[in-house]
Amino acid sequence: MQNERTTEDVALGLRRRVFEHTIRNNGGYLSQACSAAEQLAWLYNEELKLGDPTLPMIPKPFEGVPAPTNPGYHTGAGYNGPAAPEYDRLFIAPAHYALVAYATLIEVGRMAPEGLEMFNKDGSSVEMIGAEHSPGMEVHNGTLGIGLSTGAGLAYGRKLRGEPGRTWVFMSDGEVQEGQTWEAVAAAQFHGIDNLCAIMDVNDQQCDGAMDSVMEVGDIRRKFIEFGATCVEIDGHDIQAMRDAAKEPHDGKPLIILARTSPYQTMPILEERFPRLHYVRFKSPDERARFNTSIAADLGVDPVEYAH
Repeated sequence: MQNERTTEDVALGLRRRVFEHTIRNNGGYLSQACSAAEQLAWLYNEELKLGDPTLPMIPKPFEGVPAPTNPGYHTGAGYNGPAAPEYDRLFIAPAHYALVAYATLIEVGRMAPEGLEMFNKDGSSVEMIGAEHSPGMEVHNGTLGIGLSTGAGLAYGRKLRGEPGRTWVFMSDGEVQEGQTWEAVAAAQFHGIDNLCAIMDVNDQQCDGAMDSVMEVGDIRRKFIEFGATCVEIDGHDIQAMRDAAKEPHDGKPLIILARTSPYQTMPILEERFPRLHYVRFKSPDERARFNTSIAADLGVDPVEYAH
């Protein structure tokens, strides 16, 4: 299923989907689509070795939690294909990127477009904040900072079993404010978990505003290296830079790719909202119309028709 389209085209497509969804629903995670589109497109379209999806193209409703009385329970990881030894596994650590992740699944042919119409609806598995039963999600990562630890644990188990598949974690930079992230790196280095790779969307903004206004974190590349990782810093909108970074030797160490990005890449009108970009809900009908016209032109599509 990989490389049926260029990765650049996948990135543009998922931005267009998130834009349309945001305008129609008077709110959405636009800045995450701006900053992370190339990263998620590259992972799904090029880097990850995945099998065909094992779950329906149109997601089923939420079917309950794991329990003896619910033998058919499954996570949303089936949209990434089977958990076979030869395949890679992916954890989406920042669960609020779910809308962007769902759009990516659609663009690479792993979920039907109808799935996005179920977003944040009562009874739907297509959650606003991705849960373990949501498409493309394998565990619940709603608490930022646990994703890398979870990925490290799985990668260690796979390494002990001799499985060739890698474990990838998609992260956001707010997670470096959590101590568990650094513990995960130190443990991965100590145990030689070099089948663990992560790419971090470093867009310098989080729920409460600009990163440095919440807590300054300093030189995170140097910190990752000092905690025992191999760490490469790149332009997160440069797909060739991602390809090159993934080839960085990291024997005995996890690989961390810091992808420096802009939270208004391809949608410059969003800069008006900086640093309050975590979730964009329009403040007035005029603003909604103005953003619709401006972003549509930037993305090369017609403005979205929506109910006023």
